[in-house]
Amino acid sequence: MIVYLHGFNSSPQSHKARVMAEFMASRGLATRFACPALPPHAGEAVARVEAEMSRQPGARFCFVGSSLGGFYATHLAEKHDARAVLLNPAVDPYVGLRAYLGEQQNLHTGERYQLTEAHLRAWEALAEPRIIPARYLLIVETGDEVLDYSKAVTRYRGAEQVVIQGGDHSLQSFPQHLERILAFAGP
Repeated sequence: MIVYLHGFNSSPQSHKARVMAEFMASRGLATRFACPALPPHAGEAVARVEAEMSRQPGARFCFVGSSLGGFYATHLAEKHDARAVLLNPAVDPYVGLRAYLGEQQNLHTGERYQLTEAHLRAWEALAEPRIIPARYLLIVETGDEVLDYSKAVTRYRGAEQVVIQGGDHSLQSFPQHLERILAFAGP
């Protein structure tokens, strides 16, 4: 079961989420794909993913996380002994998103909310001090204008890594990696 986790202020309507859903459907695997809408608060986001997991008892999970979704994917992979594919992941959102404190708006739904210190503390509480590198496939583009790709390369040292020169935070090369992601997720 592949669970796609979108990024900060994004939604299941994001480009990569839709591309992944269409890819899975084209392979006859639509029932093995989920993309829950993640609320802004970390605890609620993780609870929503775990509720989705509970609907698939006995399933093996692979999380595909983009940006902030990559941070969540790391936490969930370690907690649930699962695999994760990380797409230009946020390594430390409790540091990087501090600059965005204040009013926020979801890019797809238009929902407005206040990003507060409580959000930062909740992300920090989910930070995994150690990871098992074999759980991860890291895909980054060096031209990411939002996150420093080298932080992810260092954080996931020992994991399978694909580092593409150029690109941007949207991971322009994403469609080229779909087969690899599916193979990594396993049968």
